[in-house]
Amino acid sequence: MFNDIGPLELVTLVVLAVLVFGPEKLPKMIQDVTRTIRKIREFSESAKADIREELGPEFKDFEFEDLNPKTFIRKQLDNDELGLKEIRNGFDLKKEMAEVTDAVHSRDTDSSSSSPSSSSGSSGGSIDMTKKPEKNDPDERPPFDADAT
Repeated sequence: MFNDIGPLELVTLVVLAVLVFGPEKLPKMIQDVTRTIRKIREFSESAKADIREELGPEFKDFEFEDLNPKTFIRKQLDNDELGLKEIRNGFDLKKEMAEVTDAVHSRDTDSSSSSPSSSSGSSGGSIDMTKKPEKNDPDERPPFDADAT
């Protein structure tokens, strides 16, 4: 519950509690707070039990932690019914990026030269991907885009 409180912060809270409530009232305040927390937990557990009872046997494996979106998504992605693990393991990002880089730089790779779809679609020449300025009439103004300025 208080996992993010360090020792210095805990000492500060204890000193503040002693100063605010005094050493005489502090034990009674601690008992009251623990009793209240215990009642809240009991109420929460009974509410969960009532909801599970009302949902019926179809939802016997229902967990309230699954209502958290992160937990729900993680549980669905770990579920192997969709075959996502096979897809994730079969995808090699470094290899794919190397093929894209080679294609951009017009280099032939072993996988692209052996692939029938890539060799039949290419004309054999290299494509010049450098941007060259268009020759415009010197009196002609460049196009104006009001949204870009």
